[in-house]
Amino acid sequence: MTPPTWTSSSSDLLAEISQQFTARPAATSSGRPAVRPPLVLHSARRPALVLVAHGSRDPAALAEIRRLLALLRDARPELDVRLAHLGLNAPLLPDVLAELAGPVVLVPLLLGRGYHVKVDLPAMLAAAPQVNGTITAPLGPDGLLTDVLHERLLEAGWADPATVRERQRHGRDAVVLAASGSRDPDAAADTEAQARLLAQRLHVPVVPGYVAAGSPSVAEAVARLSARGYRRIAVAGYFTAPGDFARLAAAAGDWLTSAPLGAHELMARLVLARYEHSRLRTAA
Repeated sequence: MTPPTWTSSSSDLLAEISQQFTARPAATSSGRPAVRPPLVLHSARRPALVLVAHGSRDPAALAEIRRLLALLRDARPELDVRLAHLGLNAPLLPDVLAELAGPVVLVPLLLGRGYHVKVDLPAMLAAAPQVNGTITAPLGPDGLLTDVLHERLLEAGWADPATVRERQRHGRDAVVLAASGSRDPDAAADTEAQARLLAQRLHVPVVPGYVAAGSPSVAEAVARLSARGYRRIAVAGYFTAPGDFARLAAAAGDWLTSAPLGAHELMARLVLARYEHSRLRTAA
């Protein structure tokens, strides 16, 4: 097993990956797409891409992740792209790895470093000796996530002031970046870094708030900003898919709340960038 790599995706991969979104799947002589065999050895071609989701009891979450999976497969039809879960949903990661052999790249559909990335994934990969696997960095923090967060806020009713003077006139707006939270300080640092990226984009204060672990909670972060004089406080849903955490975050807000990141084309590009960066590092 190749040790996990925790480096961000290279910006020079994004142009290549964006072009791949316009590609079409190769067809057989009958005009139908070629059918993959159930067990694939990837020694002579690009590694399989395994998208590893957390898992959720909410069927809307699974549906959204499957839509993201479809975007990935449409963008890169030549790749063997598979979905696996850490728990709660099938297929589970050990079952997916059991169907594969040779080089594999695991891309965690997670937004920061934490126990799952540091412990669970390496352990599950080590338990599958027939694969030569690598684990990419989590998706966050990243500028592409900033783009998706911004777009989700615009969809929810956020309006970007055109000038600094307009921001001062309408001002005192702020944002709480609502995240799941973790007891791992690296995970908190990643969320704080993403909050800074979003603040640079919006030109307003952006502070993290947490739902499950960590401090402050989303409600506490909203209250603190309100006490500082901010009149309109938006909640940006920093979640990969709908679910209980997203609903709890929305309930803690007092103005608009954006939808989770979800099945967005830029999310698919980010997954592919993580994959390509890991693949090229391994090949080198």
